[in-house]
Amino acid sequence: MATILITGANRGLGLEFCKQYAADCWQVLACCREPETATALTQLANEFPNISVLSLDVADLAKIDQLAKQLDGTAIDILLNNAGIYGDAAGRDFGNLDYEQWSRNMTINVFAPVKMTEAFLPHLQCGTQKIVVAMSSLMGSLADNSSGGSILYRSSKAALNAAMKSVAIDNRAHEIAVLILHPGWVKTDMGGSNAPMEIPESVQKMRDTIANFTLAQSGEFLRYDGQALPW
Repeated sequence: MATILITGANRGLGLEFCKQYAADCWQVLACCREPETATALTQLANEFPNISVLSLDVADLAKIDQLAKQLDGTAIDILLNNAGIYGDAAGRDFGNLDYEQWSRNMTINVFAPVKMTEAFLPHLQCGTQKIVVAMSSLMGSLADNSSGGSILYRSSKAALNAAMKSVAIDNRAHEIAVLILHPGWVKTDMGGSNAPMEIPESVQKMRDTIANFTLAQSGEFLRYDGQALPW
């Protein structure tokens, strides 16, 4: 049975990834900050015994090391860095930026995925597929930014793209493939109700892209359907 570890698994895209992979008989290591309040994830785990719910606050980098040690010897085929935050808020744009929140954005959206990859590298090396997925956004594209705004979110996703590109190059010798993935504009808490794509559709398309991803593509920034995106 193949194994996937998913961060931010308690809602939205993360929860749907858990559901779809579990339904396809994967072993799912579903990580969230507060399992005791993750009602939907707990219900899903009750339905699928191949889902293991694990406590992990990715903002606490030491907790990442602790979980990696807890899972020592567990082979992981796909590491899906799904946890992320938006951070920008009305009235806190340029001229009144929230620098404390900006720091939190960088910790959760950039430092945590890189730290996860470092900490779980031995687990990935024991796996068969050896894929790291970093959930990014088209808003991290410098070339696509024509409207400005969302400085905290845009900069954190651009930094994530740059960091994971280097992670891809640095780990090519380990045969670890790194996919930087944009889920599309999806009806999630972050995407809002006006988004054109439903969560199950986005996740299924991303799963297809992940399944077809190869080591030769490592470091590429792709849309949910596998199309290349501009940096």
